[in-house]
Amino acid sequence: MTETPEQEPIETIAVGDSRITLLGTAHVSRASADTVAQMLNEGEYDAVAVELCPSRYNAVIDPDALARMDLFKVIKEGKASMVIASLALGAYQQRIADQFGIEPGAEQRAAIRHAQDKHKPVLLIDREIGTTMKRVLHNVPWWKRMGLFAGLLASVVSKEEVSEEQIEELKEGDMLETTFAEFAEDRQDLFLPLIDERDQYMAARLLQEVRAHEHEHVLAVIGAGHLKGISRYLQQEMEQPTERIAELDRLPKPKRWPKLIPWVIVALVLVGFGIGFARSPSLGWQLVADWVLINGGLSALGALLAAAHPLTIITAFVAAPLTSLNPTIGAGMVTGGMEIYLRKPQVGDFSQLRHDTTNWKGWWKNRVSRTLLVFLFSTLGSAVGTYLAGFRIFGRLAS
Repeated sequence: MTETPEQEPIETIAVGDSRITLLGTAHVSRASADTVAQMLNEGEYDAVAVELCPSRYNAVIDPDALARMDLFKVIKEGKASMVIASLALGAYQQRIADQFGIEPGAEQRAAIRHAQDKHKPVLLIDREIGTTMKRVLHNVPWWKRMGLFAGLLASVVSKEEVSEEQIEELKEGDMLETTFAEFAEDRQDLFLPLIDERDQYMAARLLQEVRAHEHEHVLAVIGAGHLKGISRYLQQEMEQPTERIAELDRLPKPKRWPKLIPWVIVALVLVGFGIGFARSPSLGWQLVADWVLINGGLSALGALLAAAHPLTIITAFVAAPLTSLNPTIGAGMVTGGMEIYLRKPQVGDFSQLRHDTTNWKGWWKNRVSRTLLVFLFSTLGSAVGTYLAGFRIFGRLAS
């Protein structure tokens, strides 16, 4: 491994009659962006590969796409949590980038811009982020997923600043090797889909492109943390990269039993109501009141914490006890739809979303992110209320 004058880790690997130069960068580093521009201006490359998937590439070349997001459709299709997680990840990167006055992914933009100016092909070598996230979640036990999500949100709330020296240190090979070795040992469930699988995927994509189009020299602009892994897989020269890509793109089959849990809970609650009314009408109505007050109350509290419109809070109280008895409709879908109806996000909310979500106050200020919080908090409130109300009902029946 060699280094550029700016101390960026770089390695060139021979693949048959072709060469692939791997340039390790930090995605919010000014030096990385400058190095990419310098190498592309001075070097002879007939193709440029970037650590982007098609959806992320489209976001780079069409930054206004976010303003065209159909927020209600996102909520209706159950993608709100994924969007919140993506915003939290982007917000952390944006906050660091704002600190140093550089756009996130500036080195990727420089690579794309140069390739377009020189009419050279841009190779998208990373796996779709949605596929990666689904494989991550499948690898992580369900009780750990909330911790991951909470950690993402905590990264937004944190005001701790990162020094430019620390960002540049992320490109030192030894430090990366040590960091990821420890990471792999402690969190293998995250390391495999988030790092190792993507190393394999990007190496396979590079081999696929080189063999199919016979590129003589490809510059691959990648995150420094992936350089060692991609280099290792490239040197192994996998014989069937297309088959390996198909395998890594395969979505894990969802387990059936988690989908049965909500229906089992509904059945138990309804059985509890039936037993209560069989004993006495007053007991039955008391159980119904417990269900409504606890379930609706906690969902409404969640909406209140998200600074929802007063009518949305009332909607949460009314809807949650009903939606909890119908697992096909979540309380968040109803409250999110009501919040959109009462406080329709403006174009400015979408355009400012990336910057507003870099601090916790902005999440409540921006109508888009606030609607997503209304969805999340009212859903969590209803979920907690369902279990607490269930225990309350069977506690009364047992007494």
